[in-house]
Amino acid sequence: MSSRRAAGREVEPEAVLFAGLLNAYRQLGPAEVPPKARWMVLDVARKARRLGVPIAPPASHPFNPLLSLRVTHAAARGEPRRRLIDGLFRAVWGESRRHLGRRRSRAHRARRGDRRRGAARGGPRRMPRRPLCGMRRTARCATARGGVPSFLVDGEIFWGFDDLAHLELFLTGRDPLGPGDRERFTSYGASARRRRPEEK
Repeated sequence: MSSRRAAGREVEPEAVLFAGLLNAYRQLGPAEVPPKARWMVLDVARKARRLGVPIAPPASHPFNPLLSLRVTHAAARGEPRRRLIDGLFRAVWGESRRHLGRRRSRAHRARRGDRRRGAARGGPRRMPRRPLCGMRRTARCATARGGVPSFLVDGEIFWGFDDLAHLELFLTGRDPLGPGDRERFTSYGASARRRRPEEK
């Protein structure tokens, strides 16, 4: 977004396993509910076309993204990680390739600028534990904030595509919320509680 540059901010992407968040909240993902799955993929296509982002139907969905997420988390922060994410996204959502296995993930990692030891040669046979532990920490933070995709700016959470407009207002000092509004609109209790599936 142009507003992040005007505000002197940088976007730092973090790899999060969506399935882990769903498990934490005992929810199904939208792609696991057939009517929502159809709506979701068409909604993604509409938004991509509006924004001029190349889009193609995925080869399969849901798919297991764990290996690509671990490779992404292991990549150096900044431009190397962003180039890697762009390459993985383009392959799956722009070129309808099947989700990347071990060989393709290593090839993308090497091509997209992660030149650390072993990357250009295809990397180690096993991913180190550090990326996995780091992803678990990131998942715990994301769970506490309600899920993904979310943006955290100065302690304020902006959740999902529809909140990008509010994020831009916040970054440029035009947040519709005034002093005291956050406390006033969040200081309430619940008067009803649905029974959880495990309680039946």
